[in-house]
Amino acid sequence: MAFNPGALKSSAKTATLLHIAVYALLLAGLFHSAYRVMFSWWAGEDFNYCYLIPLIVLYLVWDKRDALAGAPARPSWWGLAPVVLGIALFWLGELGGEFYTLYLASWLIFAGLLWAHLGWAKLKIIWFPVVFLLAMFPPPNIVNFPLSLKLRLISSQLGVAFLHLAGMSAYREGNVIDLGFTQLQVVDACSGLRYLYPLIVMAILLAYFYRAAIWKKVVLVLSVLPLTIFMNSLRIAATGILYRSMGAAAAEGFFHGFSGWLVYMFALACLLLEMYVLNKLPGSAPARRDADEKAPVRMDAPARARAASRIAQPQFMAVAGLLTLTLVASQGIEFRERIPIAKPFSQFPMQVAGWTGKTDTIPAKFREGLYFSDYLLADYVDGQGKRINLYVAYYESQRKAESIHSPETCLPGSGWEFKNAGRKTIAVGDGHGRSMRLMAATMENAGQKQIVYYWFAQRGRVNTSLPEVKLYNFWDALTRQRTDGALVRLITPVLPGETPEEAEKRLQEFTREVVPTLEQFLPK
Repeated sequence: MAFNPGALKSSAKTATLLHIAVYALLLAGLFHSAYRVMFSWWAGEDFNYCYLIPLIVLYLVWDKRDALAGAPARPSWWGLAPVVLGIALFWLGELGGEFYTLYLASWLIFAGLLWAHLGWAKLKIIWFPVVFLLAMFPPPNIVNFPLSLKLRLISSQLGVAFLHLAGMSAYREGNVIDLGFTQLQVVDACSGLRYLYPLIVMAILLAYFYRAAIWKKVVLVLSVLPLTIFMNSLRIAATGILYRSMGAAAAEGFFHGFSGWLVYMFALACLLLEMYVLNKLPGSAPARRDADEKAPVRMDAPARARAASRIAQPQFMAVAGLLTLTLVASQGIEFRERIPIAKPFSQFPMQVAGWTGKTDTIPAKFREGLYFSDYLLADYVDGQGKRINLYVAYYESQRKAESIHSPETCLPGSGWEFKNAGRKTIAVGDGHGRSMRLMAATMENAGQKQIVYYWFAQRGRVNTSLPEVKLYNFWDALTRQRTDGALVRLITPVLPGETPEEAEKRLQEFTREVVPTLEQFLPK
């Protein structure tokens, strides 16, 4: 058969468009619910910088257009490796109810598709834009929460130090700064997290275009964290200084938002200044193997052109088959049966040993966002009037965005600061000498202290962390078709004149008594 470049080019274009359409439909079927949640996070102030990431990636790829056109396209079976790994992560995220795992899965599959169809030579040219695409996924709560907590604490400490340097009297307790005439609370929005992620993204971009030694690029990116803390502490101190003359307007509204923008721009200027200083230091850029310049400009051979023009390309058939099987299995097989609670919590006894309880209710607007199937909220008091709050939320089936939350991430949202959190083993009062592990922590808010115990009762197991919950949800969905489970949380205040140890002893005694009763209500 005669080689007709024009006809083959047209056929290849048709085949490419068809492949893209099929992949887009399959990926939309697999990840549409996870991406819908991601777009809702983008709308928040913490992650609205993510809107820019796809646009930046498109520009970075466009910037490499000449090198891409010149490099040979060699479809590769190696692209199936990240695709298969991405499918495995998809099942882990889908059955475990973990969104970030799903985002990583979609990225791996996308990278695998590029490798399988374009080949390694082209993928090497656009490796940075492909990796940079990861920045569009908001980091998981397991990263955000402890990072925000640390940033708030350090920024508060430094902010108070700056106020002292300015000659002002300031006293800090936790994240509350007492100025004498008012109190400033350093909440999540003031943690500096809103500057940290965009500045890291900007620093990575600057490092990418920065013609300098590798160590200078690393210094530039790593310097973002101390720079963010320093700038945020200055902002907190400035708010305290201006509060005396401006009142509450200094800490909220337009001025608060404007000061945040100003801090970000000033931090960006500091990064540029840092690059200028680094340029003055010894250490030149390593000899760069510029793929744009060294990639040979080669025309595809007729055989390769014919292969690319085939709609039924082997790599396409294999990847599309794997994705289709995954989509059919995820939509057609029910891995999570709904397991009703053993007994409704409305029957839970209000007398536990020497403790008398009284139930409370959660407002409907909050219940709708928690997605539990049944719940118990009650205050128990002993003969001396000392109180323990018991909260149990039961889920018949845990799914994405409809699963158990950890008190460690929920309670700080209402101003409580977790301290000294760790695992503890306590005895269970069922007469069999049993013991169980749970999480214990001290919570502080505006001078008040509470002791909290919590654990996750999961199908006969006791888990103490969300990663454990996610992994066992994945495993039990596969092997038992079950993801039901409950969060159990107990809180007692540290009363005036009482030590935390005395309050915890009270909490241990109640926990020991209530666990055997609670186990009668939760399926095993």
